[in-house]
Amino acid sequence: MTAPDPVSWWRRVADVSVLLDGFHALKHAVRFGAEVPVAVAVDRAAALALADELAPDVRDTLDALLTEVPETTYTSLVPRPHPTAVAALAVRPSRASHLERLAHTPRTAPVVVLDNPRNLGNAGAVIRLAAGFGATGVVTTGTLDPWHPTVVRGGAGLHFATAVERLTVDELPAGPVFALDPEGDDLRGTKLPDDAVLAFGSERSGLSAELRARADHLLALPMRPQVSSYNLATSVAMTLYHWSATGGAPGVSSQAPHERRL
Repeated sequence: MTAPDPVSWWRRVADVSVLLDGFHALKHAVRFGAEVPVAVAVDRAAALALADELAPDVRDTLDALLTEVPETTYTSLVPRPHPTAVAALAVRPSRASHLERLAHTPRTAPVVVLDNPRNLGNAGAVIRLAAGFGATGVVTTGTLDPWHPTVVRGGAGLHFATAVERLTVDELPAGPVFALDPEGDDLRGTKLPDDAVLAFGSERSGLSAELRARADHLLALPMRPQVSSYNLATSVAMTLYHWSATGGAPGVSSQAPHERRL
């Protein structure tokens, strides 16, 4: 039987697949083991040149995956064209495998919880941070879909490097819950354990009553008086850095210079 052409296959599976929007999302997804049935580029040679420069470890895989398509075809497949003019579809990891990873103990890295987040881009940035620090996973509560295409775009495809799921507060993984709150103790005086569940409230309303009741510890980030708040991703970055600087993140090292160009 003749295999369907990439565009036909794309349109057949798009509704049940994860959109990888741009070269870097595809690069990261492939690097961390995603199953990618179809990938397209307006300029295949340019995409492979990027791989030669930034991701030689996955260059051969991308060479086998990428199909060149006209720009009009590419723009018809994606809601918002990416500057690299590369896109792909990936199979979402099974929820069961993610829940198993989140529930496994002892953990060697925290789980990040975003309590009822509202901003898709911020959620993506947090997933990117969590992957960079080697966190066990990112859990969201509330209505935001952490696998929304805008979140995946903001996460640069690094959803595949960690466990990303939506749960209720009652379903959160086991472990001491450290919730960030302005009324908490100064973060700098606390050593965060590797099995911590690090909870962050929404950008607008902070922690929910349910999450606050579940918290074992309330912690506050250092902040100048009269400054109202930090951006959500900034708060997560500061907290994960504190964890890593006080003994965590044993498998995280400095990146090679070419990998800083994302």
